[in-house]
Amino acid sequence: MASVRRSTNMRAQNPVIEERLRANNRLKRLTNRLNDPMADYYMLMVVAGLLIAIGQVMVLSASTVWSSVNYGNPYHFFVRQLVFLILALPVAWVLSRLKMVHYHALSWISLSVSIFLLVLVFTPLGHAEYGNRSWLRLGALGSIQPSEFAKFSLVLWAASIFANRRQTLDEPKRLLFPLLLGYGVVLGLVLAQHDLGTAVIIFIIMFATLWFVGAPPLILLSLGGAAAVGVGALILFDSERVKRFTSFLGNSTDGSDQPLNAIYGLASGGWWGLGPGRSLQKWGGLYNGAQTDYVFAVLGEELGLMGSMIVIGLFALLGYVGMRIALRSAQPFFRYAAAGITAWICLQAVLNIAVVMRLLPVFGVPLPFLSQGGSALISNVAGIGVLLAAARNEPAAIEFRKAKTAKHPKLISVVDTGKGGRKR
Repeated sequence: MASVRRSTNMRAQNPVIEERLRANNRLKRLTNRLNDPMADYYMLMVVAGLLIAIGQVMVLSASTVWSSVNYGNPYHFFVRQLVFLILALPVAWVLSRLKMVHYHALSWISLSVSIFLLVLVFTPLGHAEYGNRSWLRLGALGSIQPSEFAKFSLVLWAASIFANRRQTLDEPKRLLFPLLLGYGVVLGLVLAQHDLGTAVIIFIIMFATLWFVGAPPLILLSLGGAAAVGVGALILFDSERVKRFTSFLGNSTDGSDQPLNAIYGLASGGWWGLGPGRSLQKWGGLYNGAQTDYVFAVLGEELGLMGSMIVIGLFALLGYVGMRIALRSAQPFFRYAAAGITAWICLQAVLNIAVVMRLLPVFGVPLPFLSQGGSALISNVAGIGVLLAAARNEPAAIEFRKAKTAKHPKLISVVDTGKGGRKR
């Protein structure tokens, strides 16, 4: 008893020890929360929900000027983005409830549909915007970009291929032939549409997935070298790309003044920003890019460094949760799909932000969840649906859900009434 009293008195007299004990208790509680069977599921919902919500606000803010000038309605792009979000959320919910056997069939169906839509782009239904013939007209609904759906389809299809060929990962021919065939067809169609940015993202998805499944280093080095040569050739033989690349290296605005205006926007935002809706660059400096590829510049201008860091932190947290889901998944398909989707969304975000900050030359990729674009939004939200399905199918989560939905035996109490009988 005396020793307990002395220990208590020491803690009371030493606030440093008391504070350390409190910090340890908080850390233990956080660790327990992270070890919860459904922790990944709920963390993913919160992070994705915040990114989607911020994206809707930024599309509303960044697109008002361009919408007013070109469509006479400041809410034109915001309403369209909201409609696509309403369409995307039920899709994500259905995907989050599908079982693995359904995903194997869906992967082939979705890839076939994506390739069909990519081919349709070269018919009279397709049309070009900003130098890329990547869109399909849908009448009153506007346009869709099939290459955005192809990213999602390729992730599912590659996960299905890897899950069914786990024993051939060390056999390059048996592994690469079907993979390169599928990716090669899609990459060829995308490059024929003059869309180098999307082609780079598709290659990154393939490379990251191969790395995650443990493909031999020789395969990875060969693919990386071939990609570097291919991208270099595509830049050299296109005058517009050469202009963009040389302006990036020379820090000039010969190719476009959007990159420089994006830096002006980020710099003028300061620590806390000019305030929501008060961006100056969206009034002409960024043109139509304010709500698309350069939405991060508008965000930095209006919400400042703090707002920018929050968004970057959310993408980093999404990457952490996504890879945690992949590593904790026992089923190969969900493991590979989770890794592919996480690499796709997070690395695309890194590339977009790097372009806005002039760390990379311009090659036109949107910021997931934040850039205006219905096709990209549906694909990104659908990817979150697959991640939610993988989180629900972690071994601990399956056991938790089974225990939660199990029927408990009915308890019957027997009470002696003292009158020669028993009452139930």
